[in-house]
Amino acid sequence: MRFRPEQHLRRQSDIRVVREQGRRVDCRAFTVWWKHRDIAPDLTVAPDLPRVCVIASTAAVGNAVRRNRAKRRLRETFRQHQHLVPSGCVLMLIARAATQHLPIPELAKKFSDACAQIPPPRPPAPPAA
Repeated sequence: MRFRPEQHLRRQSDIRVVREQGRRVDCRAFTVWWKHRDIAPDLTVAPDLPRVCVIASTAAVGNAVRRNRAKRRLRETFRQHQHLVPSGCVLMLIARAATQHLPIPELAKKFSDACAQIPPPRPPAPPAA
């Protein structure tokens, strides 16, 4: 499945909302922050497509070469397994040093285990009469 440009979570305000209001799943090699999208979805993205932001810091991962490799590996893992993410979910993947050393199948297993911990979105409450 493609990783479309509109699936990239880019705006700092959107990333901050996921970090402040979302929940966290620790996978040891990386951390997944997730949040279900609000009722009024972003009009530039289909409401069922998951969105993602991948972060790798110098302190956690290392120099630029290592950070870029960690981000590439997490983006590819997301691209291949985005069907496991509940619809309308926004993810933030934060890399750690182990991200660049683990085999891809093991990263995929950790990602699928993390996605299994994310509950499906609750249907909107009916309007009060």
